[in-house]
Amino acid sequence: MTDVLTPPSAPPAPSVDEARAVAEAAREAEWTAPSFLRELFAGRLPIDLVHPFPAPDPEQVAKAAPFLAELERFLRAEVDSDAIDREGKVPPEVVQGLREMGAFGIKIDEQYGGLGLSQLMYTRAIGMVTSQDGSLTALLSASQSIGVAVPLKLFGTAEQKQRYLPRLAQGAISAFALTETGVGSDPAGLATTAEKSADGTHWVLNGEKLWCTNGPVAEVMVVMAKTGKRITAFIVEADWPGVEVVHRLSFMGLKAIENGVLRFTNVKVPAENVIWGEGKGLKLALITLNTGRLTLPASGVAGAKRALQIARRWAADRTQWGKPIGKHDAVAQMLGTMAADTFAMEAVAELASLLADRGDTDIRLEAAIAKLWNSEMSHRIVDDCLQIKGGRGYETADSLRMRGERPDPVERMYRDSRINRIFEGSSEIMRLFIAREAVDTHLKVAGDLIDPRTSMSVKLKALLRSAVFYVGWYPRLWIGTEWLRFGGFGKLAGHLRFVGRRSRKLARTLFHAMVRFGPKLEQRQSVLFRLVDVGAELFAMTAAISRAETMARAGNRDAVVVADVFCRHARRRVDDLFRQAFGPDDVVTYQLAQRVVREEMPWLEGGMVRES
Repeated sequence: MTDVLTPPSAPPAPSVDEARAVAEAAREAEWTAPSFLRELFAGRLPIDLVHPFPAPDPEQVAKAAPFLAELERFLRAEVDSDAIDREGKVPPEVVQGLREMGAFGIKIDEQYGGLGLSQLMYTRAIGMVTSQDGSLTALLSASQSIGVAVPLKLFGTAEQKQRYLPRLAQGAISAFALTETGVGSDPAGLATTAEKSADGTHWVLNGEKLWCTNGPVAEVMVVMAKTGKRITAFIVEADWPGVEVVHRLSFMGLKAIENGVLRFTNVKVPAENVIWGEGKGLKLALITLNTGRLTLPASGVAGAKRALQIARRWAADRTQWGKPIGKHDAVAQMLGTMAADTFAMEAVAELASLLADRGDTDIRLEAAIAKLWNSEMSHRIVDDCLQIKGGRGYETADSLRMRGERPDPVERMYRDSRINRIFEGSSEIMRLFIAREAVDTHLKVAGDLIDPRTSMSVKLKALLRSAVFYVGWYPRLWIGTEWLRFGGFGKLAGHLRFVGRRSRKLARTLFHAMVRFGPKLEQRQSVLFRLVDVGAELFAMTAAISRAETMARAGNRDAVVVADVFCRHARRRVDDLFRQAFGPDDVVTYQLAQRVVREEMPWLEGGMVRES
């Protein structure tokens, strides 16, 4: 491995139209199964899709119990997370222990040597790992959520599955290689290429990948490469000639994460190692992530629970001005909010995983919002925990231990949790993805009207089509029957009625935004993002209400108390977002940003030590 890297020269940046075309070609254009969130963005509240709160398969729960118990014992006895953070490496014996208990093959079918557990049981296992060590979570989840196993399970041939899944179940580490120096969330500019040999027996792969989690230690990986104008997914083995780990990267948190720069130089990839078919790589990646990114909501829950535990304990033990700090209103408000938000986070994560297991709904929006909302909320909760702990939250666990104090790893948790808002689609990219799906109905009906590239004849046809659709659709968004519904939800009924009313307002506001901005709406990301956040809050409210009501029926009335507090807070956030929806300050803020980028105000950066 080299010490100093020269970034590869990037190809010409794709145009806006080219980038849009690539993204549109990769998205799942059809909705073949119902989606709670798709309906919600359209102004409907299909509560029957998420209530009663789905119950896990009892057979899966029983099947997973021995593994989860063994995993907990192993993590408690064998994993020194402070040492892993300090040394920046996961000890080989820890990796081997995880291999031996089957932790690298949790979702792989038993016929291939895996544990054959459900998505929910997998996310619960990942959550348990996260509560102990974030770097281990990255190792396990990158291998199983976005690595080779899931693409093969969904799209692999029988031969591919037989060749690779047993290896993965036994503990072969896998990775996923898409990102490049000049390519992140916009894959149209992909520089890695694969060219088919003259005899058609293999492809020749060339390129360089950045931020490849598990890349430095992977035995096998999925690599995305341009094949002509399309993107194709290849299974590549790390020991093949031409595969090189150029550099292992270091980060603010997750100190032991195996993440690196990989280079592929004339790598011969057998033709049979193409997954799903030529040109389907990007769509494969997006479909894989529908369930793959569900590990992050679960990880966020685990981090929030650990933060709540630490803060709760400290609030009871620490005395200031004659009473425990948890009795002081400022701290109590933070603690109560942490508890309510953690409950809602768990409802969101569990609901998304259970819907994935049930298999009768399209969860692309649910998975995206679960990732977005839980990652944002979990970091806020960890931040509040640090604030409650004060200087002891900012101090490292090693330093606390040296002074004879309880070595709560809040400082490490804060560093580790920050990446969740970036992993597997940053919060901003998630909002863009969700916004595109949220307006899909409108684009199908009226997209030609706002597309400057369409002819007048096409626009006239779209106008007629739009008039027929909206004359029936729009008036219904002003008239609801929520006041007649949801009586069985007791104390939470009012909150659910609020969700119904605001879902109709959300649909109206999206429509108003399309009318107001036309084709420029895609450039008004601040507007779209606020409306996406409204949808996320309404989804979290619904999940929390459904889970609490189901738990209350089973005898846990406290769940209603917690859900009620969460919904009270969420309602205020929703109404604030609506008030700010069209951002009266957005234009002037954007204009200021452009002037800053053009270096028109260098005095703003004065007084610093000048860079050499």
